[in-house]
Amino acid sequence: MESTPIVLVHGTRFSAGQWSYQLDALRRHFPVTAVDLPGHGARFAEPWSLGAATEIVAAAVDSLDRGPALVVGHSLGGYVALEFARRFPERLRGLVLAGASATTRGPLTAPYRLVAGLVPRIPADRLTRWNDRFLRRLHPPEVVGATIRSGYAFHTLPAAWGEVLGRFDASAMRHVAAPVLILNGEKDPLFRAGEREFARAHPNARIELIPRARHLSNFDAPAVFTDAIRRFARELPAD
Repeated sequence: MESTPIVLVHGTRFSAGQWSYQLDALRRHFPVTAVDLPGHGARFAEPWSLGAATEIVAAAVDSLDRGPALVVGHSLGGYVALEFARRFPERLRGLVLAGASATTRGPLTAPYRLVAGLVPRIPADRLTRWNDRFLRRLHPPEVVGATIRSGYAFHTLPAAWGEVLGRFDASAMRHVAAPVLILNGEKDPLFRAGEREFARAHPNARIELIPRARHLSNFDAPAVFTDAIRRFARELPAD
């Protein structure tokens, strides 16, 4: 088994189940784990905070007992990973930002604030049905089945995005000491909007696009996404 440990951090409303395909593929070669953020998955009842989220990531790194880890964050998880990189630089060997290279500051975030305010007004069972149908229509069960079975954390969305919005832009990359891969779906214009600014703000960052993939790129092209993680992990310097 190769030495680079990998920690996977899910996106908005999901859980560690988001990474079922990647876990199965990567554990053949690397020590790897996926976390549930506060208010999500097995931590459904825990209150959200960005600080608590980063401590969960840090505990996951320590649990692999291989030194600093490659942390892969998707969407909300990407911004958690950026904050983790600032707070725990000694635990980070590399960083993958997937669908998380857009600024969360300024007037363009208004639609996200609107959505965060609307979600609590819609019954959770209705949101669950919509999400289940959406995922089943677009993706095979071996890719999204674990996500569907784990359920969704709609109740946490307002607090999570309320803390992330207004907090991150390309300047956050200056706090990242490790190499960075900015991994975006080619057809994800919103969340890759700032990818060039994010890359320019870091001396050892590169952008990689997944052809025809959208925001949920690890669902749209699971094998391609996983291969990008695998290649990047193998490029990282030893601890």
